[in-house]
Amino acid sequence: MAELSRIGVSIDSDLLHRFDSYIAGKGYENRSEAFRDLIRDRLVGSAVLSGSALVVGTVTLIYDHHTRLLPEKLTDLQHESHALVISTLHAHLDHANCLEVVVLRGKSRDVQKLADRLISTKGVQHGRLVMSSPETVSHHTHKHG
Repeated sequence: MAELSRIGVSIDSDLLHRFDSYIAGKGYENRSEAFRDLIRDRLVGSAVLSGSALVVGTVTLIYDHHTRLLPEKLTDLQHESHALVISTLHAHLDHANCLEVVVLRGKSRDVQKLADRLISTKGVQHGRLVMSSPETVSHHTHKHG
């Protein structure tokens, strides 16, 4: 593990109390690990802003599969960018609605562009992209469970 540095941080008491309640609910054993995760999250977010950064991402889509040609359009978009698509998970939520999770890997700008195209496809009810950059997260920071 990397060498640790100790720092002092001044935080409003009410904010700290709310933070402690939040991290307790998330199962953190101490503030330090929670702060480290927040910092990592910001660093990853900053790296993702670079269009050439290597990222992995998930695009979550919810849509009504009865929408005319929508499943075909989503599949066609993925085939057009097949080099970015690692995997797709498709789940039937009820008689009409589907959940699709598309796992992507590539340059940030390309992943964002494909995600935008998938999410903005007419008939998609909700969509969200979550990206992370393996370049900014060392092997010491991986979370399990």
